[in-house]
Parts: sequence; structure tokens; C-alpha cells
Amino acid sequence: MAVKRGSFVRVIREKLDNSVEAKASDTRWSSYIFKTRGEVLETREDYALVKFGRVPTPNIWLRLDQLEEFKEG
Repeated sequence: MAVKRGSFVRVIREKLDNSVEAKASDTRWSSYIFKTRGEVLETREDYALVKFGRVPTPNIWLRLDQLEEFKEG
């Protein structure tokens, strides 16, 4: 899948858990990033800015290889 602006994605837990980003952050990830649909707002090099759900949560920059297409159901 080519992640681009407007794509709907979710996070791949296994790729996020063992990443450099995880080692530099609190690893108590909110479940919504793995279960709900996120929309790619912007991409820069190997990263995408993702907005999750309809609840007021912060947008997050994630590596493209940590994302996969969101499929309903």
C-alpha cells in the first residue's frame, strides 16, 4: 500500500513496539491507534502525520512502515 495524504491506516503494534520511537517514548500505547481508523494528514520522507478517530486526540508522526491500510470489519 502506498501511504499518501487521505489514506486510512492503523498502526502495526509489532513494528511500533520494537522501534527507536518506542524506546524514546512512553510505551503504554492507547489502544485506539491499533483499533480505530487513522487518516494521513501529511507525509514527509519516511513519516506520516496521522489523525485518529473522532475524539480529541493529538495527531502523531509515525514511520510509514509502522502503518497498514485500515480495513473495516
